[in-house]
Amino acid sequence: MSLLNFRRKNAPKPTAGTEAFLEGYSIEVMPRTAEKIADFRALLPLGTRVYIAHIDGTPIGEMVATARRLARDGFVVMPHFPARIIADKATLTDWIARYKGEAGVDQALLLGGGVAQPVGDYHSSMQLIESGAFDGFTRLHVAGHPEGNRDIDPDGSMKNVEQALVWKQKFSQRTDAKMALTTQFCFESAPVISWATAIKDAGIDLPIHIGVAGPAKLQTLIRFAITCGVGPSLRVLQKRAMDVTKLLLPYEPTDFIADLAAHKAATPGFNIEQVHFFPLGGIMASANWARTHGGIHGIPAQTMAG
Repeated sequence: MSLLNFRRKNAPKPTAGTEAFLEGYSIEVMPRTAEKIADFRALLPLGTRVYIAHIDGTPIGEMVATARRLARDGFVVMPHFPARIIADKATLTDWIARYKGEAGVDQALLLGGGVAQPVGDYHSSMQLIESGAFDGFTRLHVAGHPEGNRDIDPDGSMKNVEQALVWKQKFSQRTDAKMALTTQFCFESAPVISWATAIKDAGIDLPIHIGVAGPAKLQTLIRFAITCGVGPSLRVLQKRAMDVTKLLLPYEPTDFIADLAAHKAATPGFNIEQVHFFPLGGIMASANWARTHGGIHGIPAQTMAG
């Protein structure tokens, strides 16, 4: 018996809380990682929302082709629109027209983008929203930052992040599109719970789709965490790296998910709505982990359109 099959056979049975928490989970791919998957239908529940990450330099043709493939196979497609890599309104309009015309896309994740200097007219997701180019989309997700974002607040504060949240909340109240906050991946549940509770207490009632790092080698996660600016919860990985018994074992988000699921089950109105996987150790590893722990259902049929 292989080590992978041994782990699957001996994995703990998912609890009802974990199963419910994983229902309708989403996952992120890039064109180059999607190419390695022969059949997404063999990995993901039908109707799974699949985000397509747009890394600077990726041709729009590859992005649209990936969207078309996933939509054809029965998945809900949500491409990234990083403001800082979009040259101008004409480019933005062209991208949207191609996504709509070739893949039927009507959902999008709007981001500032991970480049230091904008290449054109846009530098924030709020500018993308104000452009009017996404009018008619059924769902718009925007970024949430449980640990802050040094691209937005270089001084380490969360002042600008918080102001942006207030703006996005107000916009959600005047748009017909359903909105949610999709966060960067995190590793520690307590700060996430505190952040989610705090923004709700401050009047931000946008549902949260919490970013979760899928199973991966510890060294891989630490590298991504540093690159992506994951801050306080990086200590979880550093602590794990100091434990020789865990150093060679792949990280799995079991405890993180279980803690959040338990809190949601015990706390009516807790605003984390769904899980969003960053498959840093590979799409197959994340999909298999989700299935083993109860993530066997896509987006509920009654909410597929939105």
